[in-house]
Formats: sequence, structure tokens, C-alpha cells
Amino acid sequence: MTKKTDRTPIRWLVLALAAVSLCLGVSAPVHVAEAQEQRYQRRSILDFFLGRRYLDDAPQAPDVQQPRRQQRKRPPAPKAIVNTRTAPPVRTVEEEPAVQKLGDARTILIVGDFLASGLGDGLTAAFETSPGVVVEARGNVSSGLVRDDYYDWPEQLPKMIDELKPAMVVVMIGANDRQQMVTDTAKEKFRTDGWFTEYRRRVLSFGKEVTGRKIPLLWVGLPAFQSDSMTADAVQMNQLYRNQVESIGGEFVDIWDGFVDENGNFIVTGSDVNGQQVRLRTSDGINLTQAGRRKLAFYVEKPARRLLGTQASPDLVRLDSSNLPGLGLPDNPVEHTVPISLSDPNLDGGAELLGARPPPIALTRSPRDLLVEQGEMTPAPPGRVDDYRLPAVKAPAEVSVK
Repeated sequence: MTKKTDRTPIRWLVLALAAVSLCLGVSAPVHVAEAQEQRYQRRSILDFFLGRRYLDDAPQAPDVQQPRRQQRKRPPAPKAIVNTRTAPPVRTVEEEPAVQKLGDARTILIVGDFLASGLGDGLTAAFETSPGVVVEARGNVSSGLVRDDYYDWPEQLPKMIDELKPAMVVVMIGANDRQQMVTDTAKEKFRTDGWFTEYRRRVLSFGKEVTGRKIPLLWVGLPAFQSDSMTADAVQMNQLYRNQVESIGGEFVDIWDGFVDENGNFIVTGSDVNGQQVRLRTSDGINLTQAGRRKLAFYVEKPARRLLGTQASPDLVRLDSSNLPGLGLPDNPVEHTVPISLSDPNLDGGAELLGARPPPIALTRSPRDLLVEQGEMTPAPPGRVDDYRLPAVKAPAEVSVK
């Protein structure tokens, strides 16, 4: 006889497992249960024990995208602690005030092309501490003496002189004149004999506009250029300027050595006015840098100061009642001391000036007369450096024997 197996515990175990599975299904999150409703609707107790092998074989519903996790915001950076205490004021170096120019300051008029404009900047810096000098640069960048249809210098220069009444005129022109010249009769090509003949006439006429008014004229020569042909033309034109300007009483300022090396070749960098190596020319090989302009003005500054005299001194000031030194004179003019007359020698007890009558005849010869006429010198006083007399030797004292 077979014993009947009591299956009651097994039933209770199955029921307990079913209850557990039911609890697990109910406690699932709502959003997960909804997404997996179709996936878990046929799950049995066997699936619970045997895993999800059967579920993977069945068609699955598309996964529902999980909501994005919100990125955790970084805590804001701590604010910088601001010092609320009153900080001491920052001391700034005050710029030196510009020198006040005098009312009767003398004017230097600079005319010409783009090089003259650069010269004006350099001379302005050179005379900025001179209250008696004012620099007026009236250069026209693209002008010259060839194209008078573009800018007529012979017509404009007299107007500038009448307006400014300069004490000196500085001319630097010619860098734009290497081109064809149109005259009343023909068109002259550059470097031809006809061109140079007409150009000499124009330079001479332009210079006479200044020297004819008795105004000092400084004509500044051209510097070397990076182009060999421009440099060769500058040499020839400088010789023309020198000859024509000096023939009418002007002064030619030669700046050539300041912008070439020891072999006479064009240089980009060189010594400035302080002897430091700096860049003097721009990349085009024609224009000047700020240091080059100041060096250009250095050559003009010396003759300009010589012509202006003390007016170009930086120490020149106006003396008026406000800055006269205190002389200690009384305020009442009646109490002023009467000046001593040169014809009143009463201060030494005499009645007339020296030399009014011949000197009295001396009865004895003076030491000078003895030295000059007879070569005799009076004996030097004892102890003087030229006293060569030997001191007298004292006789030894007698010793008495008792």
C-alpha cells in the first residue's frame, strides 16, 4: 500500500509565493508598471522561478524612454570678498604742462611735400620747450614744383608769408618731382636737359620768394631711398638745390649722412638723436618713422637756433612786474639812492679822475724802476720764500770755570 503524501505544505508554499509575487507586482513603480504591462501580463509562477528565459523569446513591446535625469546644478562659485575699507587714492604722475608760448614768439614756417610734414613734427618736438619759437608746418603731402596744376606753391607761399610773418622759412620738397613736367611750350621728360633747365628756374624762383623779403631760408636736402634709382636722382637733385639756394643767399641743409651707412648705402635702422639704434624708415623705404622725423629735425635745429639766437633758448621768459626779482628798493621813488656818477670821484677824497694830470715826479727810484732799469731787486723780507739769506750764527757762550 502506498502512502498518501501530504501536499498541504506545498500548497501553502505555492500560495505564499503567489502572494509574494502579487505584492512585488503591486509595489512596482507606477510608470514602470504601465510601460511593462503587456510584457508582464502572462507571467506565471513558473516564470518567477525559472527566470525570464521565456519572456525573452516572446515579442516585446518597445521600450519607453526613461525621463532624463536632471543634471545636478553646480553650486555657484563663492563671490569674491570685496574689501569695503577705503583704499588710498592711486597717485598718478601728472603730465608736464606744455610750455606757454610768448606773444612775440618767432615763427618757423615749414613748406614742402610729405617729408616736410614729417620735418614739421620733428621740429615741433625740438622746440616744444622754447617759449620764444612757434613751428608752423604747412606741407602738402602730394605736392611739388613740377605739378603746379595740383598745388601751386609759387602762388601759395606768398600768402603764407603774409599771414604768418615768419622769422624763417624751411623748405623740403622734391620727393614727388620725379615725373614729366609740362611747360608753356612743351612736355619735358624727367632726367632730360630741358627738364633740369626748367626745374632750376623753378627752384630759383621759389627761393627768391623768401630771400627777396629778407627772410632767412633753409632748404633741406633729400635723404637716400631704398630704390637705387630714387637714391641716384636724390643725389643729383640735392646738388641742384645747393647751387641754386646758395646763389640767392639761402642755406642748404645736408641730411644725407644721417640716413646711410659708412658706405653710403640706404639703411632702415640707425642711430637716433640719443645714439640708440632705432628704426628710421618705414617698410616702403620712402617715409620716415617718428624717430626718423626727429633725427631729420636734428639737422635743421642747429642752424635754426643759430639764426634765431636767444629767442630759441628754452630758458627764455618774459620779465614783467609779476616776476621781477625783489631788489629791496623803497616804494617811494624820492627815496631812491642817487646813482654814482662816473665823473664824481669824491668817494676816495680826490677832486678829479685818475689821469687828469700827469703823475708827480718822484725824487727816489721805485723798486720797479730799479728792477727794470738796473736789474736790482730789493731784498726779500725775512721768512719769505725768496729770502735766500742764511740766518746769522750766534757765537757760543763763554763757560766760566770756578
